[in-house]
Amino acid sequence: MVSGATAFPLEVETRYLVRGLAPFAGHAPSVARWIGRVHDGLADTGHRYPFLAYGTDWLAFAHLTIAVAFWGPIRDPVRNVWVVQFGMLACLGIVPLALICGPIRGIPLGWTCADLSFAVLGLVPLVLAYRHIRALEGG
Repeated sequence: MVSGATAFPLEVETRYLVRGLAPFAGHAPSVARWIGRVHDGLADTGHRYPFLAYGTDWLAFAHLTIAVAFWGPIRDPVRNVWVVQFGMLACLGIVPLALICGPIRGIPLGWTCADLSFAVLGLVPLVLAYRHIRALEGG
């Protein structure tokens, strides 16, 4: 849900992030430069081609819609185990996407590694949930 809700105001969020990171820019200059570049790109694109943000609106919608699907395993885990399986596959899908598209799009390696961490951070609770659901099926 958070990913979806935060995908709408990207330009505003990055503006605040640039301002918030300014006092620490000397400690992590490459991060500050990258965030600044991302904000500049969003601001310039938003000014010149605002219709492109419609793509991130749909991205946000997709995140929110997928989040709703996860209510199924909370309500009836055994019947909705497929949602957890889908989530695990999505986490695994992060790996090739980040490793292939990141370099093509000029994403810094550190940022690609941060994206890859979502595969691990998402997979761990889903695997635990999957194991618990399988135990419920057997019991």
